[in-house]
Amino acid sequence: MEICKAGRALTGERAAADDMALIAHYARGTMTPEAVYTFPVLLCDNEIDRDFERFDEETLQELSALFAGKTGISDHEWRSRNQVARIYKTELLRQPEKRTLAGDGYVALKAWAYMLRSEANAPLIADIEGGIRKEVSVGCSVRARICSICGRPVGQDGCAHVPGQVYDGALCYATLCGAADAYEWSFVAVPSQRGAGVTKAKAREETEAATGAGASGLCDLVKRAADSGCFAELCTLQKEAALGREYLAALRAEVKRLGLICGREIYNALAPETERMEAGRLLELKDALERQAAKKLPLTVQLPGARETVRFDGDAYRV
Repeated sequence: MEICKAGRALTGERAAADDMALIAHYARGTMTPEAVYTFPVLLCDNEIDRDFERFDEETLQELSALFAGKTGISDHEWRSRNQVARIYKTELLRQPEKRTLAGDGYVALKAWAYMLRSEANAPLIADIEGGIRKEVSVGCSVRARICSICGRPVGQDGCAHVPGQVYDGALCYATLCGAADAYEWSFVAVPSQRGAGVTKAKAREETEAATGAGASGLCDLVKRAADSGCFAELCTLQKEAALGREYLAALRAEVKRLGLICGREIYNALAPETERMEAGRLLELKDALERQAAKKLPLTVQLPGARETVRFDGDAYRV
């Protein structure tokens, strides 16, 4: 399966002699340090990203070998005229003291890329130096996406878990396993992984609000909750929110049922509107429909009242 994940590029530097020897493997002509612009790139890491996916360390190690020599482009447009740089070496950076949301020690795939110091590349070099072009994304393929909750392939073999949801206090995410191929890396505007791209020192912090921000906002919210020790409280709130959604669904279904009892025309008028109503309005409508339904189908009993006698012929029990 094809995967696009993000990284970041770092400030450029003049190529050392050892770097020139590695670059020579990819250049047909003789290159000099003055003619080459090099810069490091953090391609991807093992942190849970905006898609609620992560690479494991073994897969990052496999990608390290696969990305050597891969070309750098823009926006994943696979055109020869869009090639701007090439990776000439890679390594894994390990920070065991830094813990990921999954609880592992942080590991990142770092690469070094080079481009020619030409007139055509001057604007791009200036953008990298100025911090304008810093986010990157990798294009690769992996053999499996494994659910963190049940250990099965996501959505297959009986896995019913949804990445991004919380199950019994555990965040569900997919672990990308088994690097099959590496295609390219691209300069992009918004990468999937928050730590991916070109930076001078430290990756910039995300500033978007978590509420109303979709999957990326929820992932940021989960990350901040874990960092602040409030993860259990967040899980409780998510469970309560799920119960609230179930209650609203049941309330809407009951209003539709009562509307159908009161008449097909009433049901047809109410059914679409109930999906947009909040709980308060639904409760008011439910009470009104219950009164209307009681008039149309009054409650009847088969037993007489106090001090009353009736003749029993069995007609009330006939179907």
